[in-house]
Amino acid sequence: MLRLIYTALLYVAAPLALGWTAWRGLRDPLYRDRLLERLGYTRLRLPGSRDRADEPGGTIWVHAVSVGEVQAAVALVRALRQRYPEHPLLMTTATPTGAQRVKALFGADVLHCYLPYDLPGAVRRFLDRTQPAVAVVLETEIWPNLYRECARRGLRIVLVSARLSEKSVRRFRRIAGLFRDTLRQDLTIGAQTEADAERFVAVGADRSRVQVTGNIKFDLQVPVQARQAGEALRASQFPQRFVWVAGSTHEVEEDLLLQAHRQLLLACPEALLVLVPRHPNRFAGVRQWLSAQAPAAPAADWYVTRSSGAAVTPRTQVLLVDTLGELLQFYAAADVAFVGGSLVPIGGHNLLEPAALACPIVTGPHNFNAPQIARLLFEQGAAVEVSSAGQLAEILLALRDSPERRRRMGQAAADMVDSNRGAVARALQLIALTGGDS
Repeated sequence: MLRLIYTALLYVAAPLALGWTAWRGLRDPLYRDRLLERLGYTRLRLPGSRDRADEPGGTIWVHAVSVGEVQAAVALVRALRQRYPEHPLLMTTATPTGAQRVKALFGADVLHCYLPYDLPGAVRRFLDRTQPAVAVVLETEIWPNLYRECARRGLRIVLVSARLSEKSVRRFRRIAGLFRDTLRQDLTIGAQTEADAERFVAVGADRSRVQVTGNIKFDLQVPVQARQAGEALRASQFPQRFVWVAGSTHEVEEDLLLQAHRQLLLACPEALLVLVPRHPNRFAGVRQWLSAQAPAAPAADWYVTRSSGAAVTPRTQVLLVDTLGELLQFYAAADVAFVGGSLVPIGGHNLLEPAALACPIVTGPHNFNAPQIARLLFEQGAAVEVSSAGQLAEILLALRDSPERRRRMGQAAADMVDSNRGAVARALQLIALTGGDS
């Protein structure tokens, strides 16, 4: 009964969601691209093949909802491509920015389409067209109709790097019957931590099918090219400056970051803020905002944009990175990294990217998206938490004055990442397709 009610509500909501997506597409063309995929009308074209994967049941399907999950999935996707080269690999996302990231990371090697709404007809069309051999779902994407249809077809679902917060447990318990039935399908759960595993069991998962496999984010591999590009960028444009990168930032948070930078400049006039907004659709707005924040008697180049190709000069105070896919190289060029979404209650973004580059980390108090990672970094002395612009300016100045502290923090961060690797290998054991390497 609960599933019928849930489905009826979705039928009411789906036209509104589709209309909202189309309306947003008036301003952002990415949102009006491939709208029918939201209803399961997916057309996949492999080089030299028909509209669907070459062999029924041959596709490995990986779902990563948006940019952060796509980035987290890189090591797993590459491992799957290496182990099962004969199987086409399809990634689905829910957002256009996630789709862009799939294309930037994998090009034509990985197929992409949008995950359809969780309507019975849309789900059937999607599965008919994609013909997966296995469904690999990152973190906590639980869709009752999709999972039920997968079970009806005998399609295994593997939740990888699965996590469930206490808040989610309370929400799921309000509709316990719906999610208990969903989690009792042909579902294997590779939880990030023991606490996550217990929470999945608490909301109805079969304990015998829940394992602790760790967080695949720890298995990220920083491309050598990103390190080299960062070193070259630093050497060519700001070799003698104290550079801090604010990555994946949000509205309101950016006000606090600029306040902190202005305080820092009073004691450290050579400081450079590299500002990297989280969402591409905000680039134009952040450019306008920075133009309105010009200091008294500003130099014409007090801030420059990456997209303009303009060089950073000694007068430049802020470099706005309004391009895609360059955050890693800027972390590689930085003295200190601030990771955004944490001074505002977004939940914090990927702390492991600067950590893997041995870059000391500063973050705000809101890290509920990945509390285990934040806790480990704090415990190892690799990261510092701040809650205001004043505190941020203070720690940045302290780190500017102590290269040895920066070195210790960066090494502790890199060591923490290395000591927690291995989740991808354990996830591959759960996925285990017949005919692959053992």
